[in-house]
Amino acid sequence: MKEFDALKVRGEIVEWIREWFAENGPKATAVIGISGGKDSSVTAALLAEALGKERVFGVMMPQGVQPDIDDSIRVVNSLGIPHCTISVGTGVDAVLEEVAKAIEPSRDAQINTPPRIRMTTLYAVAASLPNGGRVANTCNLSEDWIGYSTKYGDAAGDFSPLSDLTVQEVKAIGDTYAELPRELVHKTPSDGLCGQTDEDKIGFTYATLDRYIREGICEDEATKAKIDRMHALNLHKLRVIPKYVRK
Repeated sequence: MKEFDALKVRGEIVEWIREWFAENGPKATAVIGISGGKDSSVTAALLAEALGKERVFGVMMPQGVQPDIDDSIRVVNSLGIPHCTISVGTGVDAVLEEVAKAIEPSRDAQINTPPRIRMTTLYAVAASLPNGGRVANTCNLSEDWIGYSTKYGDAAGDFSPLSDLTVQEVKAIGDTYAELPRELVHKTPSDGLCGQTDEDKIGFTYATLDRYIREGICEDEATKAKIDRMHALNLHKLRVIPKYVRK
């Protein structure tokens, strides 16, 4: 398999971002949710390089007390991008409380409502900026492949710089940025809700998934079958909304 050239791909993404904004918002600001994890950190670095740090606006969106909020602050300070903090806790609680008046919110509703409120928040910020904003989708190929994202939550956005890169490739690009703290680029991903890592919950490592995506190799048949099943079940998250076409 051809070795991944992180610097080359980094340059290609930066140029792609510039071209996209030239066509879709020459004066617009890139708006990005900053979680302190690898995806938002690397995306923010790419945006700052492509557009200049003054045209990137980071938004930190804790839901109540966020134990690792300092990681998010380190990212925006390291990159020198404008930023703000907007709590989404009240909004999430209000939606779920109103839903509860009609039907008991399921576990899925409780898990997926916060990222959808966060995406609504990002678009509210984008709409409020002087020259308008364009919201960055920070999902990577590995997460998209198995549907490990929330439809119309973190899976939404106006443009997606990382969606053709696996987790290992995102980390490799992150390592090319001296200004990004290495421990954040390699931070163990977790939703911060259940005490488990993402890999604990999905039942296999991203390294295993990435190899299967890029090389088609997965020695464990049960893991291979699980990946295939998750991929098939979650393809609807990646497709354009189906529409009836009049005959």
